[in-house]
Amino acid sequence: MIDTLKTLCGLSGVSSREDEVRDYIRRRVEPWADSVRVDALGNLIVFKRGAKPAGNKLMLCAHMDEVGLMVKSVTEEGCLKFGCVGGIDRRVLMGKRVSVGEKGIPGVIGLKAIHLTTAEERKRVPKLTDLYIDIGAKDKAEAQAQVEPGDICTFVSDAVEFGDGMLKAKAIDDRVGCAVMVKLLEEELPMDCTFAFTAMEEVGTRGAFGAAFSVTPETALVLEGTTAADIPALEADRQVCWPGKGPVLSWMDGGAIYDRELFEVLRALARDNGLPWQMKHYLSGGTDAKAVQRTKAGVRVTGISAAVRYLHAPSSVCSLNDAEQMLTLARLFVRAMAER
Repeated sequence: MIDTLKTLCGLSGVSSREDEVRDYIRRRVEPWADSVRVDALGNLIVFKRGAKPAGNKLMLCAHMDEVGLMVKSVTEEGCLKFGCVGGIDRRVLMGKRVSVGEKGIPGVIGLKAIHLTTAEERKRVPKLTDLYIDIGAKDKAEAQAQVEPGDICTFVSDAVEFGDGMLKAKAIDDRVGCAVMVKLLEEELPMDCTFAFTAMEEVGTRGAFGAAFSVTPETALVLEGTTAADIPALEADRQVCWPGKGPVLSWMDGGAIYDRELFEVLRALARDNGLPWQMKHYLSGGTDAKAVQRTKAGVRVTGISAAVRYLHAPSSVCSLNDAEQMLTLARLFVRAMAER
């Protein structure tokens, strides 16, 4: 599980450019699957037969994409102006390494040096228009020979284990959910299951709607990474959840109210099997659940997440134990659905 997660986090997969992630997952799961297809939106839909046919059609869902940047223009000096793909806090961008375009051109995000700024400029967060990507080009012509508008930029950040069982990497949101599904696909399942590795979640859960519309599940389990924010600067009731305290069970977020009965199933499974679990103390954002839930006649949704510090940043942090326990709880949930 941990090696799979670290490998997935190292791949490039900014929204709409999930190809590298999708290709890796496809290679991993194809030998274990009964059918594999890629739809028009780039979702990877994998079906695997289990010990018995599904009495309640179940779809497991995790998104492949990550936040990143997109080149908008090239300056006369050979620097790249860019926009964000997905929700990114501008404060985390300065000085970060990026890989630009399909050629993987190395770059670094730059800003006017502090000793050249005014006192007023130092009081505010720089605007995106103040930032640029330096690829070492001497002028516009040299930069345009390597890069063009529309090229995607991925953060460069190694996956590193550190501290007390923690992992630092980019794209833990949501490669942790993808890793859980890959590992489940490599096991014998108690029932037929469909696994949707979705595209473009970070830009409006676009892939999940198409995936759910074609699969038409009755029940869906969404596997995610969620904001931890367990830092001293925040009051306790705004810290959301805590890495190392077990999987996060979703009951509501900014886009969906989760199925109450399925939430209780997950909570009982965690309690009965001695697994730590937690709920969010502060609600915000949303997941693929909001798109899946509203598909066709409606879908019963529930979710399991890993608490992730510094979400949507070049370096995020999660607990490796939480990731393993997330896999265990997802496995128990599939078994529980098979017994219905």
